[in-house]
Amino acid sequence: MAESKRIILVANSTWNIYNFRLNIIRKLISEGHELLVIAPVDEYLEYKEGFPDVKHVPMKTMGRDSTNPFRDILLLIELYRKYNWLKPDLVIHYTNKPNIYGGLATKLLKIPSVAVVTGLGYSFIHKGFLNFIVRSLYKISGPSHNKFIFENEDDKALFVTEKIVKKENAYSVKGCGVDTSYYLPNPNGQNGKQVTFTFIGRLLYDKGIIEFIEAAKTIKQKFPSVKFEVIGEFDADNPSNIDRDHLVNWMENGIIEYKGFVRDIRPLIKYSDCVVLPSYREGMPRTLLEGMSMGKAIITTDVPGCRETIIDNKNGFLVPVKDSQALADAFEAFIRFTPDQRVAMGVAGREMAEEIFDDKLIAEEIVRILNPLLDVNNS
Repeated sequence: MAESKRIILVANSTWNIYNFRLNIIRKLISEGHELLVIAPVDEYLEYKEGFPDVKHVPMKTMGRDSTNPFRDILLLIELYRKYNWLKPDLVIHYTNKPNIYGGLATKLLKIPSVAVVTGLGYSFIHKGFLNFIVRSLYKISGPSHNKFIFENEDDKALFVTEKIVKKENAYSVKGCGVDTSYYLPNPNGQNGKQVTFTFIGRLLYDKGIIEFIEAAKTIKQKFPSVKFEVIGEFDADNPSNIDRDHLVNWMENGIIEYKGFVRDIRPLIKYSDCVVLPSYREGMPRTLLEGMSMGKAIITTDVPGCRETIIDNKNGFLVPVKDSQALADAFEAFIRFTPDQRVAMGVAGREMAEEIFDDKLIAEEIVRILNPLLDVNNS
């Protein structure tokens, strides 16, 4: 077994750790390393029950969507002090603010650091002052990191082109992966002849919720019995958050069935035929991977992150971004499929989940990238 190293994982929420990082925690522990997590405390601290040896260090100054520069300076100071106190051999940063300010802190302390870009979010999708600031901060902090890991090839190419990271220090993996032993296949056709499309994601304009609704309206005129379900929560701190009155209106008019926020989405995916995410940009959308793992067809947009989950017309359909008519056309094509054709799409998706997106494979790939920083023989 490799020599034990002290490794810190830093994220903007414990929710992020619970939902997306358990595979890498599990893998690093199995390699004999000591793991610490720095993140704001929330109800997802329950992840510790499965990892009693992981030390969780609360972060107090993280404002995930705050644009207050004084608060960000306090975040930099807090991370500097924590790293100086904990003396890690390596820090792995997740999400934008830890990547930027955590990177600067590790540079000051001469600690090896990795930035994991999990998606570029609102600040990169929308042009403007915030976009300029985030890009500028990344250019300042980028050289602080020994390596960057991206969840899709497009984000990697963007950062290399922008000269935020050198090509030889940039790596791409297929997202955070999906636990294929947890999200087990449930064949399409659970609802008999009725076809169900399911949108899973935060209720943000940038997730394509409006395009989903507009396409659903079009389909309902031709196929009244088709169901459109929405699963997800409001994100009040995000500028792209939709108005609650819109949601109520869609429900009252019978366009969608809103299921709210659900921690275990497997029972709802089970009774779906197709998982849909018409997002404007993603890192690597976990909800689509979960749908694929459960043997469901998927429909998504031809944008960074999303496009890597699709072999068009094999495990689902790829449609242009912000095009509700193209989305409706994809819905109709799927509705007109035979039951066997729908099942075949789901089977193809399950195979891709097992062969490409399994979270154990992703964790192994990330550790291979990290090993040179830990003086580990990677042969």
